[in-house]
Amino acid sequence: MSGSPSSPFHSVADTARWIAMYRAQETDKPDAIFRDPYARMFAGDAGTSMAGFSRSARSAAWAMITRTAVFDELIVREVTVGGCDCVLNLGAGLDTRPQRLALPSSLLWIEVDLPEMIAYKTESLADVPSACSLERIAMDLSDEGARTALFARVNTQCKRVLVVSEGLTVYLTEESVASLGRALYACPNFALWLIDQASPAILGFMRRGYHKGLEAANAPMLFGPASGLAFHEPQGWVPREVRDMVGEARRLNREMPNAWLLRALGMLRARDPKYWSAMALLERR
Repeated sequence: MSGSPSSPFHSVADTARWIAMYRAQETDKPDAIFRDPYARMFAGDAGTSMAGFSRSARSAAWAMITRTAVFDELIVREVTVGGCDCVLNLGAGLDTRPQRLALPSSLLWIEVDLPEMIAYKTESLADVPSACSLERIAMDLSDEGARTALFARVNTQCKRVLVVSEGLTVYLTEESVASLGRALYACPNFALWLIDQASPAILGFMRRGYHKGLEAANAPMLFGPASGLAFHEPQGWVPREVRDMVGEARRLNREMPNAWLLRALGMLRARDPKYWSAMALLERR
């Protein structure tokens, strides 16, 4: 579905260029907390337009940068000292962690995304080495048969799998997220699931700020359950570690604009899941 005339978004794949632009902006900073040398190439002019689409889009940089940095930290920790021998990256988009992070050469990194995305990414990074073994799989994750077969194969092949779904579940319905959680839990060697999740309040804020453009691209933001991370418990997943977005942004010195004023007014309730979003490392119940 094509985007509206006022929207730079034309398909769900465009959201990957959008997020790449935030990584490019951080990479350009003298005090960058991570560097992605491929982000600007992937973002292109389209990513620049998306990041500046609305005031909400422009002001989202701090959260996307914080999320990237925290995911980097947790992934590196779990594959270096946590014993994970495989990362299964669902909805991988234009993520370049195998090319830019110090990962063990023995690690297997599997990226899953739609065929167009996988083809574009494979061509664009054809001459770029990866730190570990890398496999890319073209798949629509809503195809339950193909998904089940892939998960079963990875479960047999690997001993301790870290599943990553950065920026994915927000575009899924609650039923789809629950189905994905059950499918992951059915694989005993899938030990950890790293997610980001918005509260209902933040989901509402994002939809007001981005929804017109994303809906035009058939990519509305949908998932921000009232039960918070407890949503995943019936599917077998419980939080092992939770990083709240506001607190992590302050730790990394990447707070939102005017955070000092909001804090002074008592409006930054970082620990209250009703108001903010989080990055969570889930483990099997």
